[in-house]
Order: sequence, then structure tokens, then C-alpha cells
Amino acid sequence: MNISNKFKEKGRGLLSFFLLLIIPIVIFYLMEFFTHNPFKTMAPAIQFLNILFFELVMVLGLFIFKRARIALWVEAVVFALVGLANYFVLNFRSAPIMPWDILSIKTAASVADNYSYRLDQQAITVLLLFIPVLAASYFCDISVTSIKTRLSGALISLILLTSFVNYTQTTDCLYRFRLYDKLFTPTTMTYKDGTVVAFCMQLQYIFVEKPEGYSAEKAINLLKETSQKVDKASKDNNIGEAHTGTTDTPNIIVIMNEAFSDLDILGEFTTNEDYIPFVHSLLEGAENTQSGYLGVSVLGGNTANTEFEFLTGQTMAFLPQGSIPYQQYIKNETFSLASWLKELGYSTAAIHPYGATGWQRHQVYPWLGFTDFLALDDFSGAKKIRKYVSDEADYEKIIQLYENKEDGQPLFIFNVTMQNHSSYTDAFDNFTPDITIKGSKSFALSQYLSLLKVSDQEIEELVHYFSQQEEETILLFFGDHQPTDSVVRDIWRLNGKNDQALSREELNLRYRVPFFLWANYDIEEKTDISTSPNYLGLLLLEAADLPLSSFHQFLDELQQSYPLISSIEVQDNEGNSRDVKEVQDKLTDYAILQYYYLMEKGEALEE
Repeated sequence: MNISNKFKEKGRGLLSFFLLLIIPIVIFYLMEFFTHNPFKTMAPAIQFLNILFFELVMVLGLFIFKRARIALWVEAVVFALVGLANYFVLNFRSAPIMPWDILSIKTAASVADNYSYRLDQQAITVLLLFIPVLAASYFCDISVTSIKTRLSGALISLILLTSFVNYTQTTDCLYRFRLYDKLFTPTTMTYKDGTVVAFCMQLQYIFVEKPEGYSAEKAINLLKETSQKVDKASKDNNIGEAHTGTTDTPNIIVIMNEAFSDLDILGEFTTNEDYIPFVHSLLEGAENTQSGYLGVSVLGGNTANTEFEFLTGQTMAFLPQGSIPYQQYIKNETFSLASWLKELGYSTAAIHPYGATGWQRHQVYPWLGFTDFLALDDFSGAKKIRKYVSDEADYEKIIQLYENKEDGQPLFIFNVTMQNHSSYTDAFDNFTPDITIKGSKSFALSQYLSLLKVSDQEIEELVHYFSQQEEETILLFFGDHQPTDSVVRDIWRLNGKNDQALSREELNLRYRVPFFLWANYDIEEKTDISTSPNYLGLLLLEAADLPLSSFHQFLDELQQSYPLISSIEVQDNEGNSRDVKEVQDKLTDYAILQYYYLMEKGEALEE
């Protein structure tokens, strides 16, 4: 009897040890299977690296919770939720959860109810498989009762976990495990390196490092040297010297239209009608118009980063992948296009018909130089398309500000629309998609293109309105990013492509959006401009014949060599595309000035 009990006890012990070892491994694979098959995307050595993390978490949990079954339950539930969250985030914005998303929780919560939370068959299966994992954990009958052992074990486990995270950020780990480290493709990085390892690798980029050779004195000297190179008339701020109109300071209206893009650049597809005929006409060349395409740094979301690049003239290329400058770095007054125009006598207003706290705009806009900020509360009773304030109602607010301004007071408006915000999968009573795509049954693609058709009509109406006004006005229009992969997938299919096998050139096209700058008076016409949002402020100032700040003078000189700079690519003046890392040494001065303005809030020569 005693022998039998001993065998049973030994058997339970072996089973417990087996479960303690195996269940963290199962949790790892299940979490990855929410979004992809890790056996197809991850090398065995990288799978082992990820598993090691889950085993360390299990050990830490054992010492914290005393009982192994509780530690395994907690680990299973936590990573099931992480996997589920990552599944939805990937679907909504075509990028996985990254360290900086913690800072975006409030913004994410504010738009959470605008999305459709549907699980595909694979995700449902994975979720159901967590149930037997929880049940099996019950039979893991191991516990640690000694307080001293638990405290020392938890401390050692924390040290090991910290060491693990630090090791994933070393070149030894990178080369030993052949990890994928292309930060500009975070989804691919997550699939190849594993959710946990990719996240740990990205942690090292939370803080912005000083550029090599940085000093405030160096930044100030760069600005002075640049100013000395420009024509004295421009340096002395002789406003309007070359201006072809009748006033020195034309009104400036800027519209960053949510998710506005021209998907024709991704591949051929046929629609029942042109979905953006007016914008197409401007892109092909129009009187008093400059147009082209922007290379932006974001895809499917993170609108605030395109805002940041446009308003500040700075670039995401020097900042951590996935970071949000509005939330991380702008904490007090920061030099921007708005503050510069304010210095030149403009009244400044920002418009965004959604929650004022999104991306902390209510704090950031005043720091960037905006005197007024109109948000959703200022659009009571406004017309909506789907759940969002329409472009029509949005532009009515622009006209209202223009008509109510003081005579002779130049006006700068920066408007971020909401009409075309994702998701595109739900049907609504107040909007019926009318653009159809030959060979595609994608409702999301149809709805997206139909929304663009409405935006095209409304921007045409706004241009017509200002064409009838006597006050000279410049209108700049551009998109912030393209929609998610789920919207454009059928376009790739129709062209024999898929999102898992895109070339570098095809990937770059996913970050192209159209723009046009139009004036109701004579300006130089230009077409096929290839640039990036950080140069758009400069383009505006030059089109308006306004004086350039010393920083804009620097950008003017820089764009002669590199007319497009984003976190995705850098283009030289011959059209060659390179990764930012390949030309980092040639952009050192730019990085120094950006660090000076953004991190040390430099005011040199801008007052």
C-alpha cells in the first residue's frame, strides 16, 4: 500500500513537472497562432528564444503566487488577452502592438466602439484551445511555501527576465539567432521574431538618443550658417518682395484628410466611375496648382505622426518606430509652422471634428502655436456620414472662421478631418457605397472608395468657394496615410500579389498619398512632386512668398539633396530610394537640429 502510494505520488510529481514545463510552451504557440502560423514564419532557434521567456514568466509566477496552477492560469489568461488584443490591432491598423501603444490607451479607447470586433475561424479555435490549457493547469500540483525561498526566487526570476530583455537588444543575440530587425516593417518583425521578442527588441528605442556630435551650440551654429547662405532680402524678412498678388500674407488653409489616398498606385483595378475625379484633375496639372505624392511614415493609423511631421518640419526617421511624438516628446512650447506664422502676424486655428483629447491634441496644439482649437463639441448637430462628422460639415466650419475673421487679418487653419476614418466593414443607414470594383466583392474596399468620392466632391466645393473670394488664399490638401491591408488586399489579388510577398518598392508605395497646393491667385504650377510631410510647411511658405525661419531655410537646402525623408525610406535627388540607416551619416545635421528643437526646445534665431 505504501509502495503504491509512493508510485502515485511520484507519478503526480512527474505529471506536475511535465505540465509546468509544457504549458508555457503551449501558451506561446497559441498566442502566436492568433495572427499567424509560427512554424512557418519563425526559425526553430527563434521559437526557442521566445519559449525561454514564457518559461521565465512561469517561474516568476510560481514564486509570486505560491502555487504552480495559479501561476499557469494567470500566464494563460494574460497572454490569451495579449494575443487577442494583437489580433484586433493588426486587423485595425496593419501593425502589431508596440511599446509606445501603452501611451495611446486613452486615444484607442475613444475610438474603440467604432470598430467591428469579429474573430475569424482560426482566432476562435485558438481561443477555445486555451480552455483545455486552463483545465490541464489544475493538475500541476507544485507549490513553494517558504517565504524566504519565494522572495529570493522572485528576485532571481526578475533579474533573469531583465537580462533576457537586455540580451534581445544586443548584436550578439541579433546575429546568433538571426533575428529580423527591420523596424519599418513591424508586422514582419513580429511574425519572424515572435510577439514577445519583437516587443523586447523595440523597447530599446523608447528613448531618443542624442545624435553623434550633438550639442546645443552645434545646432545654433548650423542655423546661423544656413541663414548666412540665403539671400539677404529673405534673411531680413522682406515679406512679399517677390509676391505676385496684391497682399503680403495670403490666408492659408491646410486640410489633412483622414485616410485619403489614391490606390491606383498599388496596381490596376477597374471601378464603375472615377472615385476622385477632381483630385485626379489637379494631380495631372491645373492652373495655380502644385501637386504630387507624399512619402509618409505611417500606415492605417497613427495620424498624429503625419501631423507632427507637417507642422514641425521634423521627421519620424530619427525617432523610435511606433512612437507618438505628441504623447512622448511635446510637453511644452515647440517650434512649428503654426508658431512661425503666428510670429508673422497670422491668427492660428486648428480644427478636428472628434474628441479634443485624442493624441493629446488639446495640450499639444497650444504648445505648437495654435490660439484656437475647434473639436467635436463645436460640431453640435453637424451632418454625419456613418459615425463621423462629414467633410461637408467640417469645411463649413472653415468657411465660418474665414468669414468671421477681422478684415485684413491673415488666417492659418490646420484641419484634420474624420469622415473617412476606419473601420470600413460595417454598413450604415446614412451611407450607401456606390463605387464598385470589377472582380472584387470586398465591401470594405467599396465603402472606402465611396467615401473618397464624397471627399473629392467636398474639396471641389471648397476650392470653388475660395475661387470666388477676393482675399488671396492658399489651400493645401493631403492624406495622412493609406488604409489597412484588409482594404487593399483585393487590389493586390487582382494584380497577382499578396501582402506577404511585397518587394521593397511595392512596400514603399503603401506609404504614398496624394497632395495638392492650390491658390486663388497666380502661383507657379508644378506637378509630379515627390516629397514628404516634413517639407510641406516649406512648400507653403515658398508658395506664399513668406519669409523662411532659419530652420525652414535649412530644410530648403536639405531638400535639394534629399527631397523625401520618412521613417520608411529616403529618396535622393535622382530618385534613388534607401533605408534611413544607409544615409544616416549624411543626415546628421538634420538629426542634430531635430533633437535641439524637439528634446531641448530650442528657440535659436526663431524669435
